[in-house]
Amino acid sequence: MTQAIWLIEDDRSLRWVMEQALAEAGHEVRAFADLAGVRQALHEEQPAMLVSDVRLPDGDGLTLLEEVAGSHPRLPVLIITAQTDLDMAVRAYERGAFEYLPKPFDIDEFIALIQRGLSAPQTVSDRDGDASSGAAGPRLVGESPAMQAVFRTIGRLSRSEMSVLITGESGTGKELVARALHDNSPRAGGPFVAVNSAAIPPELLESELFGHERGAFTGAVARRSGRFEQAHGGTLFLDEIGDMPVALQTRLLRVLSEREYYRVGGHEPVQADVRILAATHQDLARQVSEGHFREDLYHRLNVIRIQIPPLRERTEDIPRLAEHLLARAAEETGLAPRRFTAGALKALRQRRWSGNVRELMNLCRRVTVMSSGSRVDARALPEEEAPFSQDGDWLARLREWADAAAGRGEGDIAVHAVAALERTLMDWALDQSQGHRQDAARLLGWGRNTLTRKLRDR
Repeated sequence: MTQAIWLIEDDRSLRWVMEQALAEAGHEVRAFADLAGVRQALHEEQPAMLVSDVRLPDGDGLTLLEEVAGSHPRLPVLIITAQTDLDMAVRAYERGAFEYLPKPFDIDEFIALIQRGLSAPQTVSDRDGDASSGAAGPRLVGESPAMQAVFRTIGRLSRSEMSVLITGESGTGKELVARALHDNSPRAGGPFVAVNSAAIPPELLESELFGHERGAFTGAVARRSGRFEQAHGGTLFLDEIGDMPVALQTRLLRVLSEREYYRVGGHEPVQADVRILAATHQDLARQVSEGHFREDLYHRLNVIRIQIPPLRERTEDIPRLAEHLLARAAEETGLAPRRFTAGALKALRQRRWSGNVRELMNLCRRVTVMSSGSRVDARALPEEEAPFSQDGDWLARLREWADAAAGRGEGDIAVHAVAALERTLMDWALDQSQGHRQDAARLLGWGRNTLTRKLRDR
């Protein structure tokens, strides 16, 4: 059955392309170049779906979205915009958008979203409730499709308090995503408390999380509040959850199930009014299969999963990200801000970035301090660090690299080194075997399936 789609877009060329695509998909299309026309039309009739740009000649498409939410609460609205930051995604979902689509977009994706909106129209309850305050927090930067998917998920969760599992390599910004989830949630007014499970000795982690009573153990001279108690009414972020001892996993599962816990040495239950966000760089599903992580806890944490891409897979984000990090470095050091030349940005996009965004941040700090001028060209960039050199005593070089990484305060040193070693050896073996995976796997002492999996996952 033909269904009416209304478009509000002031760009004549884009409006024409969308009209043609919708018409070919069998829809009746009515187009508007501004808000005045569509507002008048909505007094007379209602389409099956509304598609609106944000920036329009006579106003803001998000304002129209709020008006539609009040007057036509079951009308699905698709927001399209050239603004591709996290704030825009959150604002669109908070105001009741069915979906948010950043420009430029694939026309097939656009039609697929239209079909989904028509087949699953929103109900009144989808837009009930107070929007979060959208408090400003640490800034996530990215225009790549992978980061836009992260932004859309954060936006969809802006009214939710469900658990989220954040996965990604070390240095990709998992805590930034956790903070963004907190800052754009109903708990934004409460505390955000972060705990790195890998940084605290296992024998101390239980007291760190749950607190202890006076006399619970030697040295416990007074009652101490744990991180759960400190996060009451807010969000508790459990970083590197894969490193949590199994015994503590059992206690955490009980807290998630019963919403209460006991301090170490305590006999009175304490209410746990917290939202749990967890993160890991490990493959938790594999940890479960190997018996290192509880399956029931994994499913309890993995209600929603956000996968953060490594920087090498979103190099189109590097120019904007580098500009942002240079500005931050200038603020931290009190020095004049620097700018990368086009040649420097090209060189940055060609790096491996085994340390991801953290490595880029350290590079920006270094050039801010060391550069004599305001512009940083490719020759001024520090040499790319590698876990080892192919020349000379590479084990000694590996030790030097580890010493330098530890001196910069970096963690997960073995993870980075092993990953880089495997990538280098896989590339070497494939070169030696002229691309034949069976022969390459034999050179490495692996099975062919192992090599295929590692190539896929790297």
